[in-house]
Amino acid sequence: MEKTPAGTTVGVEDPYAHVDRCDHCTDGGRCRFAVEQGDRDPAFADARSREGFRCPVVGDRDEEGLTGPWSWADCPHFRARASDRECVRCGLAERRMAHDDERPLLEEHHLSYADAGTDETGHEVTVYLCRWCHAKVHGSWAGLDDDVNPDPEAIAERERRRSREQSELGFRSAAERVDEGDGRDGGGRSSDGDGNGRDGSDTRGEAGRE
Repeated sequence: MEKTPAGTTVGVEDPYAHVDRCDHCTDGGRCRFAVEQGDRDPAFADARSREGFRCPVVGDRDEEGLTGPWSWADCPHFRARASDRECVRCGLAERRMAHDDERPLLEEHHLSYADAGTDETGHEVTVYLCRWCHAKVHGSWAGLDDDVNPDPEAIAERERRRSREQSELGFRSAAERVDEGDGRDGGGRSSDGDGNGRDGSDTRGEAGRE
């Protein structure tokens, strides 16, 4: 199993097996890195340009699967950072509240690290793990593909945040209803009690003047 520089496991045998696609690959299968950042690697950009900027891993988009001559591991600029905001191991979803500095339920977890003796990550491959699964993966032989449910503490924390969110939303909704009620009552008293018409004129005594 792959390990971190500190010697703890990352929870997978093959990081690339958990990759959907490279961050630089467009929906059409083109290499965005070569198009937008080609000056960082002119030789790479020129090679991609000769192929119409087609991703050498994705290959022909009309064919099923990855049909290019490369694998993700072959590409020098490959990167795949997680975007799905739920734990890939237990399925726990993130719950964040506005203006809340509480510790997130989810944490970004690296599956790919550089070779020993270097400080930089090689191909950056990340997923999201809840902090309970994150601790288990680094602290034991827990794997990302384990068939598990969220930890009881994780469920309790999620429900606590859900209840707090519903409570705050309910309070604001009640306040809005009170404001709306005050506006209706005030409008009724204005037209019925002071004798003024809609245009602000004094309607008292009109019958006598007629």
